[in-house]
Amino acid sequence: MAETQNPSIKVYGEAFSGILGKSHSLTLALADDQPIFHEACVYLPHLDAIFVTSNQFVPQGQQNTAIVISKLSRKSDGSWTREEIDAPGVPFGNGGINYDHGILFCAQGSLAQNGGLIWMSAERPYHAKVVLDNYRGYPFNSPNDVVVHSDGSIWFTDPAYGAEQGIRPEPKLANQVYRFDPKTKDIRVVADGFGKPNGICFSPDEQTVYITDTDFVRGDGSVDARRARTICAFDVIHRHNSAFLTNRRVFAYSDTGIPDGIKCDTVGNVYSGCGDGLNVWSPGGSLLGKVLVPGGVANFCFGRSGELFLLNETKFWVLKVAEHVKGALLEGMGIDADTKGQ
Repeated sequence: MAETQNPSIKVYGEAFSGILGKSHSLTLALADDQPIFHEACVYLPHLDAIFVTSNQFVPQGQQNTAIVISKLSRKSDGSWTREEIDAPGVPFGNGGINYDHGILFCAQGSLAQNGGLIWMSAERPYHAKVVLDNYRGYPFNSPNDVVVHSDGSIWFTDPAYGAEQGIRPEPKLANQVYRFDPKTKDIRVVADGFGKPNGICFSPDEQTVYITDTDFVRGDGSVDARRARTICAFDVIHRHNSAFLTNRRVFAYSDTGIPDGIKCDTVGNVYSGCGDGLNVWSPGGSLLGKVLVPGGVANFCFGRSGELFLLNETKFWVLKVAEHVKGALLEGMGIDADTKGQ
């Protein structure tokens, strides 16, 4: 049963009131005993559905930990249903993005199978195919999150969480960020020096890329206050027909937990799922406000205008804000989030 409430809000900048609007609300749409609602959070407007990946848990009747992929669909009355997807071709899935009429997942991989980028169709029978599973012969650590540039290139993060959690072999690569061109098959390291590179997104004009470093949380769930819980910003420059990242700087530091998933709205405000909920910064790095969610927010995505979907491990929330608020990702990909098609 959906439970709608006025969310607890912290306002630090005047612009946040404009983002929230006059009738903001937070609805608990789905809940589960297991951490089903963890990562990915990929909204497909033509299906009015969201694909999410779970955190690791031991499913009923099994002995080993697993990650399951779920499709969350909105019914005509506004309620939501969940369908668990049979997707053995996506080993230990994590982040994801709309791609080629389906979903491009970051697959962390397993002890027996390389991780990488895996495309999956959005409808039954949910075919999957490998897009990329190595860097010049070296297996990736455990790819975490992914974004697609308007030039078609795919950018993704690759922290070594998998090895720390015992699902991947010892790393053979540093904790890095990659750019892959599907047309030329060129794969390049574009950023390094991270503890654990995690979430990634572009600004609406694609001149800035934001990357979260979540080294504060170790693979076993423990925390180390000496390590990063930071959003870094880079300028995207073009030289010799290639894109490079330069002018690395601290954009923001999460005061509660880690900044995990990260996305921009169409005017450049930066949103991130943190330990206390959804945090929002101006393009200049000033904290505008927070929507507090008990237990925090791991990942999230924009839906229709004035709508965000928040993942809270065991809970799936729908946040309503001002009607003009839209996600830069869907608009940048030419996807009309306000139109439901079949």
